[in-house]
Amino acid sequence: MRSRLYETAGRNGISVVKKMKSLLIEIGSEEIPARFVPKGLELLKADLTKFFDESSISYGTISEYATPRRLALLIDVAEKQEDRTISSTGPSKKAAYDKDGNPTKAATGFARSLGIDVSELTIRETDKGDYVSATVEKKGSPTIDVLSEELPKIISSLKLPKSMRWGDSSLRYFRPIQWILATLDNKVIPFELNGIKSGDVSYGHRFLSPKAVKIKESGSYLSLLKKNHVIADCNERKNMISKGIKEIESLAGCRAIEDEELLETVTNLVEHPTPVLGNFEDKYLSLPKELLITVMRSHQKYFAMEDAEGNMASSFIAISNMNTAINDTVKRGSERVLRARLEDARFYFIDDQKNKLWDLIEELKNVTFQEKLGSVYDKAERISSLSAHIADRLNPALKEKAQRASMLCKADLVTGAVGEFPELQGYMGMTYANISGEESDVATAINEHYMPRFAGDSLPSEEIGTIVSLSDKLDNIASFFYLDMIPSGSEDPFALRRQAAGIIHILRTTDYPDSLNSLIEASLKGLETSEEKRTELTNCILRFFAQRLEGILILEGHSYDVVNAVLSTLVLNLKDIEQRISIISELKNNPTFPAMVVAAKRVYNILQEDQDSEVNESL
Repeated sequence: MRSRLYETAGRNGISVVKKMKSLLIEIGSEEIPARFVPKGLELLKADLTKFFDESSISYGTISEYATPRRLALLIDVAEKQEDRTISSTGPSKKAAYDKDGNPTKAATGFARSLGIDVSELTIRETDKGDYVSATVEKKGSPTIDVLSEELPKIISSLKLPKSMRWGDSSLRYFRPIQWILATLDNKVIPFELNGIKSGDVSYGHRFLSPKAVKIKESGSYLSLLKKNHVIADCNERKNMISKGIKEIESLAGCRAIEDEELLETVTNLVEHPTPVLGNFEDKYLSLPKELLITVMRSHQKYFAMEDAEGNMASSFIAISNMNTAINDTVKRGSERVLRARLEDARFYFIDDQKNKLWDLIEELKNVTFQEKLGSVYDKAERISSLSAHIADRLNPALKEKAQRASMLCKADLVTGAVGEFPELQGYMGMTYANISGEESDVATAINEHYMPRFAGDSLPSEEIGTIVSLSDKLDNIASFFYLDMIPSGSEDPFALRRQAAGIIHILRTTDYPDSLNSLIEASLKGLETSEEKRTELTNCILRFFAQRLEGILILEGHSYDVVNAVLSTLVLNLKDIEQRISIISELKNNPTFPAMVVAAKRVYNILQEDQDSEVNESL
């Protein structure tokens, strides 16, 4: 239930409860890409509420609505701003008054900007000297007047992740704005932006009801749009899609493969969702499962389906933006488009098998990894060398297999399937390795060497995959640090922080005996540099890993001072670090710990004072 009341100061300072007004804002535009819809709504809400806070406008319940063609907010707001006491500092006393004490233009201008007489100015002492200041009581303006002036500024200053200009305007937005609905308690908030006048009119579905919809009352916003085939509530659209999918599953006798990310995407692709069942020829079921799913998911935004045993079914679910009356037309069109995509995938899959995976390694010489670091073939050789080093310490019996998997792990980059579906790199390499007769653990390592791909992802399931994963990530970090392409602030274009976290998580779950220090030194040996530069890079990379490890350990609940103390040595043996943290944490909780610290400090200080003394050998 919406909270529609707020308190404000009345006469003699007595609080008065007043009813809030209903603010409705809708920005209508050409279709916004699905991935930007949630972010756009988030930014609009954040900027508007920040403005309310800064302008002393009370607000209550906020309802958020969005479709590809609109971002909308329904907010309970106060009728007027709160009265405010504003203290302002102006020019220095020296600039504000002449030698005879008369106010200068600077003083009169400052007073005029505050709406007061120059005689009301006072002098305030600051760290920088004496300055003119004033305190004024500012009566709150009606909210509708404030919004009339400020809403165009808020909309035009949105910091969008990706925007465009159109016509000869400087205004930027996701896509060209078509209309702006802005009302306060059903009264239009008047303003104009880029030639578009605000009003109380929205628009229905582009095809099913492409007409103006007058919103006479904000409370009827959702229902009026629904009558015109627009479901403005994102959660309602999402639930409609989920419900429709379940109904199709019951009829088809197979189930849609769960995909929350795809569900979010299709929710923001349509205004009137209608799930439609489609089918394709059984011959395409011979394609690898992930290739089939990717064709449907990435290119068409369809849900792939499987039977109860987890085998792929020759069915899919498309989410139409139309009504059920034209389902057959949508079904045929979806099947036709998918058939063409599947045929392309089938062609690539058959064509790629003309060569064994090992034979493709030579082609990596023609693929640039980084201009100053050579080809992907050069990188594969560095990974292979590092894998040999790690295998010697972890499991020498796997050295040869680890090196073979290292040379093969990037070979699928030159295949047609990965060229068309880059997200399948690793998986297609594993598939082609199995077809080429490679040993199963080598093939598995080709796929798993990318793990973990993101926070919370699975780690490699076998030792060979673990070895190659460590080698690949270590080479990436060493290579880009070598080129001084180091992450800074929010900038991390090569995802080195994520890869460092992946290395840490892998090492914490393996029995690798050495420290990260030795691994970093080994990874730098594959790069041509001086001994001095190598030492400098080693320390730089160690500090980078220490920062990542510190964040992980603190997030796990360890005390900052204990973690900081243990990592200060920059000797990053993960097993040893965990033991030291455990021991020091236990000591820290001991009642005698403060006395131990005092004693240790005394010993340290004494040793510092006498460190240059000669040793008396007669003692």
